[in-house]
Amino acid sequence: MSTHTRTTTPATATVTRAEYCVVACADAWRDDGEVLASPMGLIPSVGARLAKRTFSPDLLLTDGEALLVGLDGAVEGWLPYRRHLAMVTGGRRHVMMGASQLDRHGNQNISAIGPDFARPTRQLLGMRGAPVNTLNNPVSYWVPKHSPRVFVPEVDVVCGVGYDRAAAAGPSATRFHRIPRVVSDLGVFDFATPDRTMRLVSVHPGVTVADVRAATGFELAVPDDDGDVPSTRQPTPEELRLIREVIDPDGLREREVKAG
Repeated sequence: MSTHTRTTTPATATVTRAEYCVVACADAWRDDGEVLASPMGLIPSVGARLAKRTFSPDLLLTDGEALLVGLDGAVEGWLPYRRHLAMVTGGRRHVMMGASQLDRHGNQNISAIGPDFARPTRQLLGMRGAPVNTLNNPVSYWVPKHSPRVFVPEVDVVCGVGYDRAAAAGPSATRFHRIPRVVSDLGVFDFATPDRTMRLVSVHPGVTVADVRAATGFELAVPDDDGDVPSTRQPTPEELRLIREVIDPDGLREREVKAG
């Protein structure tokens, strides 16, 4: 697949892997209504802005701190901490976080790598707000480099709570717990299975089911016939125009996800 070059006719240009990832991230907020979109990372941020400009106009966007902003970054309102917490604890926010590790139940780790939490092999960000996020509002995940080091049989530290641990904790934990989507540079995943384990929903063009399986450290749920796994949807001409000319005209997305 060719690398991205700026063009005045995006409808006929090759869609890059990064642009498929942007659209897949945007679709995580589809039909969310008036919720606070909290994307963490470049491609999720481009996706959130694409969603608001197209099929999810009621999304609220923030500057990441205390202000509500419009599509051009202009301040539209104040978001006091009390109101922010009310949205978080009432399920009125949809976060897209990163993950250093992610298991088949959706448990996420961004804290430390290694079996001994007191003396980790690698110290990461820490728990941050992951436990509160996952138990109080929908949380999706973005993984720019899909590998067995990220998609692991069991996370070393549970930061974001997965479906198995939320269920074990009972109704107080499951009331607002939901992991709508996982997007990686290889495909799109959800947890719409009877046992709430990760399922392959689509592969990006140029990626095979075998590629995804080889890069995943646990058994994914896939259709019995691998050929039934669809390709990630093609961005519309208008979506491509917005991505390339309005939201990310400098092509920063291409630095995060290289061409397949």
